Amino acid sequence: MATPTPEERAGEAFAEAAAEAVQTSVMAVRLVLAIADAVRRQQQKKAGKEEVLPDAEKSAAEASGEVKKLLPGDISTALLEGADWPQLAQQLMALKRAGVDLETMLPRVGEIAVTVRDQVAANAERVAREEEWAKALRETLPAGPVREAILSSPEWPEMAKRIATLNERGVDVRAILATAHEEGVGVDQAVAKVLAAAEVPTTSRDAKLSYGPMTIGLDIPKDLDLGDRERALRQLAISRSENQRFARMVREAMPGAEREADLLVADRQWPLVAARMADMEGRGEPVAKHLARLSKDTSWQEGPRPQMGRRLVQAANDALRKPVGAPAGPGAKVNTAAARSTSPGVGPTKAAAKDAAPTTPGVAAHREAGPAPKSGKTR
Repeated sequence: MATPTPEERAGEAFAEAAAEAVQTSVMAVRLVLAIADAVRRQQQKKAGKEEVLPDAEKSAAEASGEVKKLLPGDISTALLEGADWPQLAQQLMALKRAGVDLETMLPRVGEIAVTVRDQVAANAERVAREEEWAKALRETLPAGPVREAILSSPEWPEMAKRIATLNERGVDVRAILATAHEEGVGVDQAVAKVLAAAEVPTTSRDAKLSYGPMTIGLDIPKDLDLGDRERALRQLAISRSENQRFARMVREAMPGAEREADLLVADRQWPLVAARMADMEGRGEPVAKHLARLSKDTSWQEGPRPQMGRRLVQAANDALRKPVGAPAGPGAKVNTAAARSTSPGVGPTKAAAKDAAPTTPGVAAHREAGPAPKSGKTR
């Protein structure tokens, strides 16, 4: 399956945003009509002349012409196609019978709807643009202080807008980002020297503990901070809207177990699961099909409730890494002795320390090259 280009993904996002904006504007119309009908009922009730709603079928036929004539096309179409149109039509006809001039009222309601539609569309377009270029940053720039600084900057929305404009005009934005990254690294190191800080961040405890199946193939910063959810997502180049979408995908993959899905999303290591999902999406892999295993293999239910979030994290990571079509089943068993011997919190035994080869400083354990193959015997 071909991976969609940024422009194709952005086009799909904007189309969805436009449809959502229209539906939101229709909600505003429903609200205004409900308020108007409540006022009508109250006035007639005070006078002891409250009228029942007119026939739904006749009202729908009569009101449709008024709506098509007096409201914008996209909003009127959405109203007429809604399941509650007969009830709305009854309200409109009841207002007309009560003396309300629909030719004056509906255009004003339309103005409100258009304002809501445009505001929602503009906001959704901004969010989609930021999400799209956050993906581009993740694909172009390595994890580290420069990428995090960009995404945490209050200027990021404006930066994303400029990036989108440059891209629309045919500029190679990724090349600009790569060059800007090099300049940013120089600035970071220069400022670090002035502040007498270490130029290379030390590996954090979160980064050390995350090395292994949770992070294989992912670009993880050395100073990963899972204790700060917002910062961890920025470090992994996961936008707020992406994070919300990934959380929604997990809940949809676990029908009937939404509370358990929330435990997964609330777990400290959730940002790493989200990063895995983002990486898979970037490579065109069917994330939803992988997540569906969570409802087929429910071995994560076994064990104490307080540890369920952690078990779900492991199950989700296993489901995402296992090829589609592989039989569902519990993840690989953990060799506890081996885990203890390689844990950052437990020192190696004397024998292991004696035989162990020195590791390269500053290189993640799961990214180190494996041992070179032994050569054959020489004659």
